[in-house]
This record gives sequence, structure tokens and C-alpha cells, in this order.
Amino acid sequence: MLSYIIRRVLQSVLVLLIVGLVAFAMFTFMGDPIDNMLGQERTQEDVDRLRARLGLDQPFVVQYVKFILSALQGNFGVSYEQGRPVAQILAERAPATLELALVSGVFALGAGIVLGVFTAIRRNGFMAQIVMTISLVGVSLPTFLIGILLIYLFSVELDWLPSFGRGEVVDLGGWTTGFLTASGLRALILPAITLGLYQMTLIMRLVRSQMLEVLRQDYVRFARARGLPERAVLFRHALKNTMVPVITVAGLQLGSIIAFAIITETVFQWPGVGLLFINAIQFVDIPVMAAYLMLISVMFVGINLLVDLLYVAIDPRLRT
Repeated sequence: MLSYIIRRVLQSVLVLLIVGLVAFAMFTFMGDPIDNMLGQERTQEDVDRLRARLGLDQPFVVQYVKFILSALQGNFGVSYEQGRPVAQILAERAPATLELALVSGVFALGAGIVLGVFTAIRRNGFMAQIVMTISLVGVSLPTFLIGILLIYLFSVELDWLPSFGRGEVVDLGGWTTGFLTASGLRALILPAITLGLYQMTLIMRLVRSQMLEVLRQDYVRFARARGLPERAVLFRHALKNTMVPVITVAGLQLGSIIAFAIITETVFQWPGVGLLFINAIQFVDIPVMAAYLMLISVMFVGINLLVDLLYVAIDPRLRT
């Protein structure tokens, strides 16, 4: 067991180092940030001085090693665009993205499980067929198009919800939240639905397929033969066994929600880390881009590692 954990942790560290190397190498070839930081009146001395101050005159390997060592200490350097520490900028933007991801995840998990169970129980019903047909929208249409359609319907035509921004927020000791204001809650609705719709349809279809498979098992037939109420058979026996793979997929989808928030934040001008990343690309702000990708990688690898360890705890056969 201990050797397996050590091996998986070492593999995760190796993946993070490779991702950091690829990201750093890719971003360094996107352009020269000096061109955006200095005006037209610059001299070659100004360029050389700024390049030396930023460490861009050093070999690529040296820059990468310094970035990794600093990142391990929570220091991602200074933003080329804003001239502030990247860690401070990410701390300011993270609450918006995390709150959006939380609401989207709750929506995707809650609605996905409920609709999945409903379409499995009433698989031949008219309403279940309608839900399955509508769910194709969440799978087929790209996220940005869903967001634009929701903005057109609920913001432009009906004027019920705001089309951009985060609304009013409350500062709670450095953490800004929109949960405590009416405008903040209203601003969350459209981007949360846009971001969570794709994951909701995946969870719904997974729950439906797993539920149909479980309902054909012998222990479910035996439970019905014993005369147990249908509600007890469905929710105490069938749904309980259905949720094992669903929880695993839902945990991985949470990482996808945060990663895919970059598109939703762009459409709704949501002031999170995704929109920060888009702006960083336009300015060739390498420290911000590298820090963003590293954080996303840490999150994905961490969730994957946790799932693997949970599998080992549940199934002893994997410990060999």
C-alpha cells in the first residue's frame, strides 16, 4: 500500500514537471513581452536593461528551474502587464472562478442525478424522451454558443438577468463573494448554467445507464420479490450502487469545470482567472500564463491522485 502511494505521488510530481516544462517552453515562443512593456521611444539600452531585470537574458533551462523553485514557494514571479506579484493577482481573481465552479458543479451534480434517475425509471415515458432529446443540446452545442443564446434570451429579450460582470460583491477578509448580494446571485445564474450544462448532461447519461444496468441485477429482482416498496428498491439499493462510478466521474468533472471556465468567463466577462489568462495571452504575460496552467495541472493531478488512492482503499486487489 505504501509503495503504491509513493509510486503514484512520484508519477504525479513527474507529470507536473513535464507540464510545467511544456507550458514554459510554449509560452516563451508566443512573442517578446518587451515589445509590449516598452514604448516606441525605447533604446537598445532600455531593452537590455529590462530583459536583464526580468531574467529573460538567461538560458531557457535556468529560467525554467528558477520558475519551478519559486513556484514551490508560492512565488510565481511578477506580472509583466500589471507589475504586481502573480500570486497576489491570482488570489484576487480566484474567488470569482471558485464560486462559479462551485455553483456550476452543484447544478451539474444535482440536476444530473435527478434527471438521470428520472429518465431511467421512466425510460419509456414521454417526458423522459423529451429530457433525453434536450440533453443532446448540452452535448452538441459548444459552450460559448450556449452562453450567447442564454444572454440573448434572458438578458436581451426578457431582460431578467445581467449579461456580463459579477454584480456587487462583499469583501470578507480578502475573499470577495457575490453570494451575499442579490445582484451577485443574479449574475451567477447564466454563467453557472452555461458552464455546468455539459457536465450535467454527462452525469445524467451516466446515472441513467448505470441505473438501468443496476435495475437488471439479481439482487434488485430479489428485493422486489421480497415485497420491498418500489421506492426502497430504487433509492436504497439501486441508486446507492449507481453512485459509486458517478462520484468518481463527478470529481474529475469538477476539475474540468474550473478548466473550461476560461470560455464562460470570456463570454460573460466574468472577472476570474480564466479571463485573466486570456488577457495575459494578449499581453504575452508569461508569468501569469505559466502560473495559471500550473495551477490547473496541480488541480487535475491532485484529483486524479485522490481518486486512485480511494480506489486502493476500496479495492484491496489494486494494492499489489
